[in-house]
Amino acid sequence: MNWQERISVDPLVCHGRACVIGTRVMVSVVMDNLAAGVARDEILRSYPSLKNEDIDGCIAYAAELTRERVVPLQSEAD
Repeated sequence: MNWQERISVDPLVCHGRACVIGTRVMVSVVMDNLAAGVARDEILRSYPSLKNEDIDGCIAYAAELTRERVVPLQSEAD
């Protein structure tokens, strides 16, 4: 899974928080739902702009962050 194809940071969207590309759904929201045990199907119903692959991208991005290194992201404005 190449999370860079699913996740972006744009200072003009959600105060620059990491979001699923083309949405205002923050990675943290998806991860909070997964951590709370919410099923993928329910997340997809709650956020109809998301696709199953977007959830995979969020997980891959979160995994990258846990490697305790800086992960550079380009804003969509660049």
